[in-house]
Amino acid sequence: MQGKDPLLSGKRYLVTGGGRGLGGEICKMLGDAGASVIVADVDERLAHQCAEGLRDAGVDARAVCTDVSDPGSVSQLFKEVARDGGRLDGLINNAAIDITLPVEEVDTDQWRRVLMVNLYGPYLLSHGAVPLMKAQRSGHIVNIASTASKRAWPNASAYHATKWGILGFSHALHAELRPHGIKVSAVVAGGMRTPFLLDRFADIDTSTLQDPANVARAVRFVLTQPDETVIPEVM
Repeated sequence: MQGKDPLLSGKRYLVTGGGRGLGGEICKMLGDAGASVIVADVDERLAHQCAEGLRDAGVDARAVCTDVSDPGSVSQLFKEVARDGGRLDGLINNAAIDITLPVEEVDTDQWRRVLMVNLYGPYLLSHGAVPLMKAQRSGHIVNIASTASKRAWPNASAYHATKWGILGFSHALHAELRPHGIKVSAVVAGGMRTPFLLDRFADIDTSTLQDPANVARAVRFVLTQPDETVIPEVM
């Protein structure tokens, strides 16, 4: 725990996929730094569990059950954001899913679901957040990418397509929004000891994986740069 950070304290952040794993670590990092946190997760139980833990630690936190791929669900989320004046200092697009199968074996609905969560979701969240941030002339969008946006391995075509896409989307938003005082950063993370991998690959070598808290600290690093400095991508 690093304690309160004057660059984050009092600010308000929205984290998707915030119920556990990397999202949970990002929520904890922000809360420890003194920020208030909206924990958005498709699993309502996990979202509330994370928010309750944060509140027990003295953090201003609330949970919202959100399917990032559903426009109606995202619209409801931003009604929650509108509470307390609607200020939003940062959006962390973290929610993601994967399917590990050869391309000819991936059901079309499965492939589409990965696309909708991993790429359409960040669009929907950014679509809702940018008007608020433009009105403030400040804000920071952090898109959690992956080394899957830099190199490829078999049986992950949908995941690779979306992570290469989120990296391009992030750089496009950086170019578009910088004149409005809004920063956009992509954090390209390697494998972590989180349920995203551990629940799917029982025989994975955990010694090759990192603590998600390390990636949360990278998010903190990009969020705490001076106003005149933005880091579009960190790997």
